[in-house]
Amino acid sequence: MSTKKKTKKKPSKKTSAQKSTKRFNIKRLLMWATTLGIWGCLVLGAILAYYAYDLPNIDNAMEVERRPGLTLLSADGQILATSGDLYGEAVQLRDLPDHVPQAIMATEDRRFYDHFGIDVIGLARAMVTNLAAGRIRQGGSTLTQQVAKNLFLSPERSLKRKVQELLLAFWLEHKFTKDQIFTLYLNRVYLGAGTYGVESAARKYFNKSARNLSLYESAMIAGLLKAPSRYNPQANPDLAADRTEVVLMNMVNAGYLTQAQADQAKKHKNRVIKSARPHKVARYFADWVMEQVRDYIGPVKKDLTVITTLDMKLQRSAELHMRRMLNAHSKQKNVTQGAVVALSPDGAVRAMVGGYSYGRSQFNRATQAKRQPGSAFKPFVFLAGVEQGLRADSVFKDAPLTLNNWSPRNYSGTYKGDMTLEQALADSVNTIAVKVGQKAGFKNVVNTAHRLGITSDLISQPAITLGVSEVSLLELTAAYGPFSNGGYGVFPFGIETIKQANGPILYQRSGGGTGQIIQTDHLREMNQMMKTVMTTGTGKKANINRTVAGKSGTSQDFRDAWFVGYSADLVLGVWMGNDNEKPMKKVSGGTLPAELWGQIMQDAHTNLPPKPLPGDEQPRAVEKVKGFFERLFGN
Repeated sequence: MSTKKKTKKKPSKKTSAQKSTKRFNIKRLLMWATTLGIWGCLVLGAILAYYAYDLPNIDNAMEVERRPGLTLLSADGQILATSGDLYGEAVQLRDLPDHVPQAIMATEDRRFYDHFGIDVIGLARAMVTNLAAGRIRQGGSTLTQQVAKNLFLSPERSLKRKVQELLLAFWLEHKFTKDQIFTLYLNRVYLGAGTYGVESAARKYFNKSARNLSLYESAMIAGLLKAPSRYNPQANPDLAADRTEVVLMNMVNAGYLTQAQADQAKKHKNRVIKSARPHKVARYFADWVMEQVRDYIGPVKKDLTVITTLDMKLQRSAELHMRRMLNAHSKQKNVTQGAVVALSPDGAVRAMVGGYSYGRSQFNRATQAKRQPGSAFKPFVFLAGVEQGLRADSVFKDAPLTLNNWSPRNYSGTYKGDMTLEQALADSVNTIAVKVGQKAGFKNVVNTAHRLGITSDLISQPAITLGVSEVSLLELTAAYGPFSNGGYGVFPFGIETIKQANGPILYQRSGGGTGQIIQTDHLREMNQMMKTVMTTGTGKKANINRTVAGKSGTSQDFRDAWFVGYSADLVLGVWMGNDNEKPMKKVSGGTLPAELWGQIMQDAHTNLPPKPLPGDEQPRAVEKVKGFFERLFGN
């Protein structure tokens, strides 16, 4: 039996070479991978360094560039209007009701307290949702990223801004606690209507502090974050309510609320929406005041609060009565516009209506329009006459008159012969007004009107006595002020105080005027005549059964109708007409304007005790005796 001798198989040179080559390739691959990794890190570091090089100064995190906010308050503290970018006082997270941060987290960033500045899970979910939809439906930004963007960056969409946002988010997470980041967010996020931060938004929409927000109000504010203008409860209450329900459902899904609690919160919808609606009164007045703020304190650089003179109750009354009057008579009488100005005897503007509807026209007919006042100008003519020695019982003859080829005619077309100045003013007799102006001197008439507060240019000629020079309602009403306050000149004003928000007072009104410009005895004569206007003359429809005085006015062809008058508590002026100056249908100052004047004054004097007009306290006989002894013994 033969046997084969086994031999040991030698390794193949080829196999050994292959292994050697494989080891070399792996080593080479690792070397290249390491090299590329190093270069990748260097490139990434360079890119990050490039983006980080011009990052905003993070030491200025609490500073912000914005338009200074301006808030107007009525005399009793109600908000009339706001402008600029409004930041409320800083609030701390711990001071807010739990449902404020919960509503925001449930809607914007549920894992805020768990992530490191970037929510990887939320980002992945948003990417899947957006890919499935074929468009961007969800965002993956965390609250930290939003703080980084709001504090430091512009709203532009670019790779650079996104990288910088991530870098700043990491820095914020390293620098601050989660509560501090959330507090920054709550005080800086934009919430529509020029408001930044939850405190400012709560004041703007609900007239309360964020510390007192209800569950439904908190959800509504959280809903604004998606689109502040679109879900503004003042501009779009229905959309705001729909969005609030989405936020409440998010809170249920996040475990912050039960469904029963969410349903209970929804029952407050109508009340909350109503409180969010802005005041729609005094818009003309607000515009008028805002234009003056810079004149008082110079350039506005900080948030300001302006306390005005406006009486909100009286303002609402004036707007309501004027709108009703125009609605009732616009077609029949062809009158479409009106204006009202109410002043306290010291010149403080208590109400101002510049037209039928601010929404339709922002032109202020109380301050910007100038029209012929007609016979409402006559008190200045008669005062000039009284200052030249005439009295209420002085007699003139109502008869045809011609001066320099000009022949004034009476409204009635008739002449009544001899009559007193008192009766002539009450019946608005034109011929006697011209004669009084002629006796006083037409230049003196102009000077008297300017002294009392008329600021417009006036013509020194006979026709001035019938009110042919144009004036504004505000200046005409203010010029009646001295008749109501004892003869002291006034300047109409609407601002009492200007102060920095939560800061020092920058301006405080401390009086003003031109001193006594009508002597007491002259004032008594004028008040006697203008009281008679209300009892037996053209102002009978304005009488409110208390001591009041005034004068009607009608321009040629019934283009303008006025009534201006006063009590010891209030001076009120009314104008009616059309913007295109088309004639009304027989609307004189003693008709619709007098009626409107009486309605507003009746409301204004409710619960006020009766007061005599200045000068009525001292009987004329006593004044005569006083004058006798002054002449006998000297002053």
